[in-house]
Amino acid sequence: MTPSRSTARAGRAAQLQGLLEHLLGAPLPVRLRAWDGSEAGPPGAPVLEVRDRRALRHLLWRPDELGLARAWVAGDLDLPPGGDLYAMMESLLPLVEAARGSDRPRPRLREHLGTLLRLGALGPRPPLPPEEARELTGRRHSLTRDRQAIRHHYDVGNEFYRLVLGPSLVYSCAYWPPGTPDLESAQANKLDLVCRKLGLRPGMRLLDVGCGWGSMLLHAARHYGVHGVGITLSQEQAAAARERIAQEGLADRLEVRIQDYREVPDGPFDAISSIGMAEHVGAEQYLAYAGKLYDLLAPEGRLLNHQIARRPTRPGERYELSPFIAAYVFPDGELMPIGGTVSLLERAGFEVRDVEALREHYAVTLRAWVSNLEADWERAVKLVGRGRARVWRLYMAASAVAFESNSIGVNQVLAVRTRDSGRSGMPRSRACWQPGSDAPSADGASADGPSV
Repeated sequence: MTPSRSTARAGRAAQLQGLLEHLLGAPLPVRLRAWDGSEAGPPGAPVLEVRDRRALRHLLWRPDELGLARAWVAGDLDLPPGGDLYAMMESLLPLVEAARGSDRPRPRLREHLGTLLRLGALGPRPPLPPEEARELTGRRHSLTRDRQAIRHHYDVGNEFYRLVLGPSLVYSCAYWPPGTPDLESAQANKLDLVCRKLGLRPGMRLLDVGCGWGSMLLHAARHYGVHGVGITLSQEQAAAARERIAQEGLADRLEVRIQDYREVPDGPFDAISSIGMAEHVGAEQYLAYAGKLYDLLAPEGRLLNHQIARRPTRPGERYELSPFIAAYVFPDGELMPIGGTVSLLERAGFEVRDVEALREHYAVTLRAWVSNLEADWERAVKLVGRGRARVWRLYMAASAVAFESNSIGVNQVLAVRTRDSGRSGMPRSRACWQPGSDAPSADGASADGPSV
């Protein structure tokens, strides 16, 4: 008996589901829609469209998160019109995290050869999306290789970043206390919180490590009267930061350099901010990073280290950065648990005075960035290409879900270089840097009384 057209169509989707579950090693928590319109999978689950059989070839060559990512970036996997990307990420994240870092053997496909032939999935590996980082050379976290990694991510065009981040051009977690109306206000809140924690006052000298487009420097100079040096490895960031500084008439007080933190020669500084930069340092280099910043600070100088953190590994568990993030977003990036960060800062000589978790704040921030991208999607595609725009949409939405689920976090660690006598110059409590409090006065007294 010849099967009906509807039976054949349903069979293709079911075969596709079985094959993908075999490749990924777990039941699929999403509903699949094949390139012929057939569907299979849990009713009511988010729908993932397999638009081209090339998606299967990507997964045959790399049956994991990276294979899925390659198919997504290439446009062979997608959502149907009106599909909910966050719901899709919430469904897939447990599967992806369970597989990440596991030692599961490569799946055997002999029993699926007939299915592969019927689906047209056999063939050479599809071309890798050009957005994938493959050009990095040299020793990991060497000066040369770090420059390559930073430029892969940041030198994609300042206008694209302005579209995603908004006018603030702040590329790190915003701060959303109750009543914050929008992203710009939340980013201003964050910059001001950093300035208050650092106890900035007129005439102080600030170093901003990984200064981006200069937003922290500009806020500190405008509102706290500091002189500042910002360093970045991105040519495009540096050019935009210098232009913004010149437009505000602050070139006599602010300087932006294309320079690695290891190359800064001219301490001491009264304060150092490192906001969203330490994720690029690497675990093996972290003690040297902390030691260099310690050496650049004057006695009683403060460091504000704002950094994404991962959950600690369990006994016998191997840590691995997301292969998608490593290949498409932050090459050579590494995350540490907050405990490791605090320990290494202390080993470098710092006294850690405060740790504040901002995990939920970052989820809100990322959703705002995704909204900016989706609201001006076609312009984003014109600026950086469809593949890179798809990378960013996936990366930011997946990251928002990861923060919401406590898979990753973000923390501000405030540390100080105490004097030999033990004097820190720090206030007794957090009160002086809470929103709504008065900033520290020019004579060093905090809002809750004289310094200790």
